[in-house]
Amino acid sequence: MIPIAEAAQDFLAQKRIAVTGVSRNPAGHGSNAVYQRLRERGYEVFAVNPNAETVEGDPAFASLTAIPGGVDAVVIGTRPEHADATMREAIALGITRVWMHRAFGGGSVSPTAATLGRGNGVTVIDGGCPLMFGPTSDGGHRFMCRMLKVTGKVPRKV
Repeated sequence: MIPIAEAAQDFLAQKRIAVTGVSRNPAGHGSNAVYQRLRERGYEVFAVNPNAETVEGDPAFASLTAIPGGVDAVVIGTRPEHADATMREAIALGITRVWMHRAFGGGSVSPTAATLGRGNGVTVIDGGCPLMFGPTSDGGHRFMCRMLKVTGKVPRKV
């Protein structure tokens, strides 16, 4: 297991990142906030939503497989029951970095998806948010990160 800060740094060093669960109706969707911030900070991001043709003014893709040229990392922002299928697809595509988003509540974390990924050589960050770390962070997210580490919603090691 490696410290969360190290795993987050490695994840955010990737430039082509897919974000699942990006909604056509962005209000209140964590995936949309992650997608927007990554795009603003210069990442090449790809929205994955099988029920939309466009989100946030960009093309949406039905799956990870549908993204031209593939991606280096994935943020899972869907309900946890969809995380296992996304993890299987990431493994099949050779994607070795997956972040399951969680702030409060269960978020997108699936223990079975985390176990599956780790068993197949994937670095799985099972909690927290990419906006809590490094070049994508802001004061509010960093504060939330400290608080959520205390409650275990942000793992200290992955």
